[in-house]
Amino acid sequence: MYKFLSLLLLLVSFQSNAQNWNWTELSPMPFRTANNAVCEAVVNGNEYVYSFGGIDTSKIYSGIHNRSFKYDVAADTWTEIAPLPDTMTKIAAAASFVNGKIYIIGGYSVFANNNEESSNRVHVYDPVMDTYETDGAPIPTKIDDQVQCVYKDSLIFVVTGWSDFGNVPEVQIYDPALDQWQSGTSVPVTFQYLVFGGSGYIVGDTLYYHGGAAGQSFAARRHIRKGYINPQDPTDITWELMGEAPGDPGYRAACSGTDDRVFWIGGSATSYNYDGIAYNGSGGVDPSARILHFNPSDSMFLDETTQPYGVMDLRGIAKLGNNRWIICGGMDTNQVVSNRTFLLESNSLSVPSKASETLQIGYSQNGITVAAPSAATFELMDLSGKILKAFESSKEIQILNSEYTNGTYLIRWENGVETILIR
Repeated sequence: MYKFLSLLLLLVSFQSNAQNWNWTELSPMPFRTANNAVCEAVVNGNEYVYSFGGIDTSKIYSGIHNRSFKYDVAADTWTEIAPLPDTMTKIAAAASFVNGKIYIIGGYSVFANNNEESSNRVHVYDPVMDTYETDGAPIPTKIDDQVQCVYKDSLIFVVTGWSDFGNVPEVQIYDPALDQWQSGTSVPVTFQYLVFGGSGYIVGDTLYYHGGAAGQSFAARRHIRKGYINPQDPTDITWELMGEAPGDPGYRAACSGTDDRVFWIGGSATSYNYDGIAYNGSGGVDPSARILHFNPSDSMFLDETTQPYGVMDLRGIAKLGNNRWIICGGMDTNQVVSNRTFLLESNSLSVPSKASETLQIGYSQNGITVAAPSAATFELMDLSGKILKAFESSKEIQILNSEYTNGTYLIRWENGVETILIR
């Protein structure tokens, strides 16, 4: 009886904390693609969504591609941008927006004989100039289907995943400012931690990841794992297994969150190959129409299983301001490769809008003062996009007229680019 009452109270708690998600279908992508790396970017105060690589409707090795796309949120329009600058096509990469640039990391290629090869490439995309820069430093352990999270808009954590022949425990930490990789504390070498196709998010100094597949059978996993990141030394991580989440395991689900919540959208209950066919031989896999919430403050779950749509084969989500997120592509029911774009909004979650933040620019006889609403990293560029000077994170910087030739210059910061005049 006690167990029944506890379960009843738990269900009541879940119902009272329902997140009331609204799904709105937006303009479709110009090309159907799944297993595509997705993230957001803010350029000149405007929000965009980016999709890199993936697999087309053929769902065979030759359908894996490097085609990439940009979505203008305000205009509700998609355009195709330059493809990933790689001689190999790939799926299962991940993209992260950090300090004004997008980093597309890892992924894998499939050959005609069905052999697979993981990637060690780090592609760098500049959303202001709409162009790829020189690749970043290669990943020490090449990787695909990894958990990838951004820490304090400065470091990219690449956790576990698949490397050529199996799951790996490595935690690889990329510093875009220094173009350097460091090794973090590896996850424990057990099937509860080692996964591919998992996803996660960092709240404060703690990384949470869920789902994915592991083991000789590639069974999908329900576990929630957390890693406390030492803020004084981010390579020092304390890992802890938090047990199994309710409901479906969440293979290749999209993950995001807020300052006090993590949630996973869609995914599937059964792990599958790039064609949507289950590894366990049971046939085609369908997506889960759910959003799984986790509240770190009380370790409570909420599994909302009555979403109007189910989408799987997701490799990222665009986090916008004002309680809005966008997913695009992936696979629908019956393993149909999708071009659908969905805006998800919650009345219960809160995400401040960075798009509304602007710079304050002041001119004096000696130079220019540039001030941000909060600490930011600035770069002074000429009109060709060449970086002339990088400034350490600060709320305010000074640019002296005497150090530069008179003319028009660009100041890039986290939320876009502003034009200034040196005279």
